[in-house]
Amino acid sequence: MTEPIAPPAADVRLRVVEAAAALLHDDGAAAVTTRAVAQRAGVQAPTIYRLFGDKDGLLDAVAEHTMASFTVTKAAAVQTSADDDPVTDLRTGWDATIGFGLANPDLFVIMSDPRRGRGSPAVAVGLELLAARLRRVAAAGRLAVPEHEAIRLVHAAGTGAVLALLDEPEDERDTHLADVVLETVLARILTPGPSDGAGDDSSALRAAAVTLAAAAPDLDVLSPGERAVLGEWLGRIVDHPSGGAAGRTPTP
Repeated sequence: MTEPIAPPAADVRLRVVEAAAALLHDDGAAAVTTRAVAQRAGVQAPTIYRLFGDKDGLLDAVAEHTMASFTVTKAAAVQTSADDDPVTDLRTGWDATIGFGLANPDLFVIMSDPRRGRGSPAVAVGLELLAARLRRVAAAGRLAVPEHEAIRLVHAAGTGAVLALLDEPEDERDTHLADVVLETVLARILTPGPSDGAGDDSSALRAAAVTLAAAAPDLDVLSPGERAVLGEWLGRIVDHPSGGAAGRTPTP
């Protein structure tokens, strides 16, 4: 009689992670017990300890798996939106992130813990996708602050908005809060649009510098050293209160 072939360890690991993810999504972190996960995944409890060490290790793996799946979807959206208005695309990405956080409350809280999120490859990919969206905004001449500052502001605002909404009773949540937060951030990081007026001179200079800085890494006509110098010069213009123009004072 032929002995049954044991499934590869990777398959067992995935089965356990998916079982734990389903429990986390349906019933919250308290439901993710070793016994419940083992029963749902069809494995023995010692297998979970061997693969993940403890419950925290399992939750880390679940969070990483679910976030990785979400970032794959976001990456596809970034690819297909290449011809869209970049500010509209940024709004779309924001809405997707808010929706994901509200649909996966326990997971979002886990990933918002800096001790977990800081070393997460999936979180890093998510930030790279946000950076790609903001780079398109910069290339269109609509970004009024350095890209790294815009990334920090949008990421922090999105995380804070979701956590604030999750802190409210589910039947009392008003997701308009997230819209207000986004508009506040956009007012800080964007230049005026075509229908909003031209804005002041210092804003225009800074936006032009940010736009050129976004394209600088791809300027093959310059040597790497020249691109580095150009980036330094543009950084000074962006960071200067008046956009670097002599005799101009920043708008209060």
